[in-house]
Amino acid sequence: MSKPNISAHITYKEATRSNTATRRGIKNVPNAKQLEAMKALAEQVFEPLRSHFNKPIRVNSFFRSIALNKAIGGSSTSQHCKGEAVDLDATSGFTNKQIYDYIRDNLEFDQLIWEFGTDAEPDWVHVSFRADSANRKQQLRASRKGGKSVYQVI
Repeated sequence: MSKPNISAHITYKEATRSNTATRRGIKNVPNAKQLEAMKALAEQVFEPLRSHFNKPIRVNSFFRSIALNKAIGGSSTSQHCKGEAVDLDATSGFTNKQIYDYIRDNLEFDQLIWEFGTDAEPDWVHVSFRADSANRKQQLRASRKGGKSVYQVI
C-alpha cells in the first residue's frame, strides 16, 4: 500500500528516499510526529515556493532517520531527523540563489543555509521550519575548512 503524499508536489517516496539507506538496508520511515512536521514544512515553505516559481523544485534530502543521518555523517542535531528540514535544488528556469532569496524575503523559516557553492550561487539550499515552536529566521553560509563543514551566520 502506498503512503499518502506529504503535500501537493512532494510524494512520500521522494521525501524518504535515500540511496545510502537502500544500499545499507537502513530503515528511513518517519513516525507520526515526524510526518506531521514534514507536512507543515511542505505546506508553509515548499508549496508557496513551488507556487511562486511555478516549476518543479528538486528535493535532495528531506527526512532522515537517526541511523541514516549517522551513516552519512550528518549533524547529531540535524532537523532532517525531526522532519523539519529539506534540501532543495533549482531546476531549469531559476537558480538556487533565487530560491534562497525568495525564502529569506517572503516565508517563515527556522534556518536557511546557503550550502557551499560560490558567492553568486549556492550548490543547494537547506531550509527548516518548526511548526511547534518559534522559528529563529537564522541565516547561515556553509563552507569547508580542513575537510569539515563550517557554518557562519550571515
